Parts: sequence; structure tokens; C-alpha cells
Amino acid sequence: MSQAFEQRLSAVLDKTIQQFGTPFHIYDEAGIKETGHHIKQAFSKMEGFREYFAVKALPNPTIMALMKEMGFGFDCSSSPELMLAREIQSQGEDLMFTSNNTSQEQFLTAAEKGGCILNLDDISLIDKVPDMPDMICFRYNPGPRRKGNKIIGNPIEAKYGVTHEQIESAYQKAMDRGATRFGMHTMLASNELDFEYIVETTRMLLGMVEEIAYKLNIEFEFINIGGGLGIPYRPEQTKIDVEAMGREIFELMELFKKKNGWAPKMFMESGRYMTGPHGALVTQVINHKDIYRKYVGVNASMAALMRPGMYDAYHHIHIQGKDETMDTEVVDVVGPLCENNDKFAVQRTLPVTQEGDILIIHDTGAHGHAMGFNYNGQLRPQELLLRTDGTVELIRREETAVDYFATLKFDPVSI
Repeated sequence: MSQAFEQRLSAVLDKTIQQFGTPFHIYDEAGIKETGHHIKQAFSKMEGFREYFAVKALPNPTIMALMKEMGFGFDCSSSPELMLAREIQSQGEDLMFTSNNTSQEQFLTAAEKGGCILNLDDISLIDKVPDMPDMICFRYNPGPRRKGNKIIGNPIEAKYGVTHEQIESAYQKAMDRGATRFGMHTMLASNELDFEYIVETTRMLLGMVEEIAYKLNIEFEFINIGGGLGIPYRPEQTKIDVEAMGREIFELMELFKKKNGWAPKMFMESGRYMTGPHGALVTQVINHKDIYRKYVGVNASMAALMRPGMYDAYHHIHIQGKDETMDTEVVDVVGPLCENNDKFAVQRTLPVTQEGDILIIHDTGAHGHAMGFNYNGQLRPQELLLRTDGTVELIRREETAVDYFATLKFDPVSI
């Protein structure tokens, strides 16, 4: 969460809470647009560069509309994500469908309304595509040739992608079914702050593209280096250097073009990098408990932000109107779920709180609300957008008990 976002939010927080109550996720339009401009500038030398926003990070049509205004496409992983993108009039090659363990129903949705770029995750799926599109892409998994990172893990253990030994055959089989245009994709790391890892991923893809293009006498229209660009969740961490990354990848592309007489376009599918730092979960202190540890209880739960409980992930927290020069204490910040990992912070030093204090949990703009769930009957909170003019707009209402029970209302069916 940038200092600028923190200041913009602080200026409107009291009236926002008065209007909407707590908890809520709130996103910063100015920050999202700034990051979008930043990524486009970093790769501006590459003709045809395009960001495909990873819808799974923040599947809200209002946020997606901001991405579309910046000229971005959308990386979708399911039929509903494709439907969301199409609702804001994105279609055809604006959409990249990167699914895995894909069903026939999903393939049929992908083929609707002008289709999309089909990015297949498995060689076995080639024969399951009802009608092979002109353009096909495969997700490449290099196995032991590369190392992943903590979130995605070792490529050899990952469920994603076509193996090194299968990749040439995959393109040949797609050609045999009528494909005439080609791309190649990979995704080996998540939340990576070392830009050199992404550069090496690009080098790897260009090497594979060159090899297969020569063997099969084809050219590749694009490579997609995936997402994985990290954000500094901890205050002591530094941002990934996308400018340096852009310069080095451009040099790789120029060398490829000089050697081969052509070069693919470059796509990427950032989600976390685009929206992660530009979101916050605002929640209120409702209880204190002092037993073997001190607990600060808030009115949000991991149903609104499961990253700390699922990944032991760190999210910085500040308390509105208080700072670390005040009296502090070591606490766990917890929600109301009947789960011991329903915690936003564990043994964290924070200013002493009273009931009613407002906690701002940083960097929830990606994989926050999107990963929400209803365990214990918890209802997911509302989403708000802080506009560039300082107004705050409701962009998703909070769930209600009616929503929770809706799927229990149906016409009886039995066999």
C-alpha cells in the first residue's frame, strides 16, 4: 500500500465508514492506473506488447473496465471469468483462456461470441477441443530445467503445463487438427520480486520457440511470460524493477529478431502486480481477549482474506489515527471463524487498541475478496472503489443471508 493511497484513503475513511459500515475492501483507482501506465512504459519499445489482466486476482467488472480502458486484455481461467470479460465487451483475441483440467462445457463457453486465444494446459486436451481454432497456445512446463518459487513450487511437481518432451508433439498435433497460428506460454513463479527470474523465463521461452519453429517450419505470433510479478508486502521489501526487466527483455527480443528475421510479440498476465498494492481491507475492533496470548478481535475474517491463513502470508496493518510511537503490545489479530488459522497477524507489535478502532490491512487488492468463502456461514464483505476525484463508489454489495441460502431454494428433483 503506497503512502499516496494511504493518504487518499485517510482523507475519506470516516465518511466512507459512516456510509458503508465495516468491513469492506476498498481499491484505489489512481494507483491502478498509475501501475498500468508504468507497465506499458516499461515495455513500450516492444511492438505489440500487451498485458492480459489475470481476472482471478480481482474479478470485479468495474475494476476490469479500468483495465480495458488502458488497452489490456484478460486472462481467464474459467467460464464465469470469460463471461465477466465479455460483459464489458471484450472478445476474441482480447481474451486468453488458460484453464487446466478443462471440461467440455468450458471449451464450449470459450468458443462462444467470437472465441478467444485458447491456451491449452495438457497435450491430452488437443483431441478434446470440439473445434480447433486457428490460433493455439500451449502452457510449457520445463520440469527439472527450471526452479519455481514457494507459492507455485517446483515445476516438476506442478499440475500445470505440457512437458518438455511433449511440447513439439503438441504443436504438431494441433497443426494436424487445423491450427495455423501459434503462441507459447509459461508460468513458473508467483509473487517474484527478482526481475532476473522473469528475464530468464523469457530467455527460456524464446529458446523453445526458436527450436520448435525450426523443426515444424512455423512462426510464433507471441510468447506469454505469464504473471508472477511480485509486490512488497513487507515494509522492508523493495519493488520489482520492471524498467530493468523491460530493457533486458527488449534486448533478448532484438537478438532473436536479428538471428531469425522475425520475433514474437510479448504478452504477460499480471494480476497481483496490477491491483495488489491498490487494495485494503478495512475492519473494526470488536473484542479483546487476554489468555495465553493477547488477541485483538475484528469484524472481518479469513473469509474476506485467506492468504495469511492459507499461505502464512504477511499483510502489513496500520490503525487509523495511531502510530508506533504510541504504546504498543504484541497481539494476534483474529476474526470470528471457528478455525485457529483465522488470523490476519500473529504475534505482531501494534499500537494498543480499543473497541471501535479501525484497522487497515494492506495490499488486499489481489486474491483477497476473490478467494473468499462461506465457511461457518460467513458472508463476504462489500467492495468499494476510491475514484480519482475522491468519491467512493460501491462496486459490489455485501453478501446477505438471502444469498447464502439461495442455492437451497430449488424445485425438488429425484430419480
